[in-house]
Amino acid sequence: MKSLVNAVDKQEVIARLAKLTPDAQRRWGRMTSHEAICHLSDSYLAGLGEKPVSSASGPFQRSFVKWAALYLPTKWPRGIQTRPEMEAGVGGTPPARFSRDLDALARLVDRFSTQASDFAWHPHPIFGLLTARQWLRWGYLHADHHLRQFGL
Repeated sequence: MKSLVNAVDKQEVIARLAKLTPDAQRRWGRMTSHEAICHLSDSYLAGLGEKPVSSASGPFQRSFVKWAALYLPTKWPRGIQTRPEMEAGVGGTPPARFSRDLDALARLVDRFSTQASDFAWHPHPIFGLLTARQWLRWGYLHADHHLRQFGL
């Protein structure tokens, strides 16, 4: 299973991010490529406890949905509602300069993936408490989902 815990998988994500352009056409959703960069950064920062995010979790989300999202060999579905704190134009970080925001995201992916296993991860807003391995699996899958949104 691909995960940011694996150096090869982390480099794959960073290489795919480097191919993202400001004018990349989305295949689904409403985000621009620049908004997706800010959304991914906000999401990683939430896991690190550096950006507050509201909960949308319940027993079903913390058990079955978490397991299915992290371990079933299927791509994540399109159109899942994001938390307002992660959404462009609502509470998410507004895009500034594309190249700067993209470089910051690449550094953040690296920092997110190198956190110590005993790091006090913050609860995921939907899945609740995750282990370090689960956060790194989620980190890969979330980036993959949005990169596929732009054909990468």
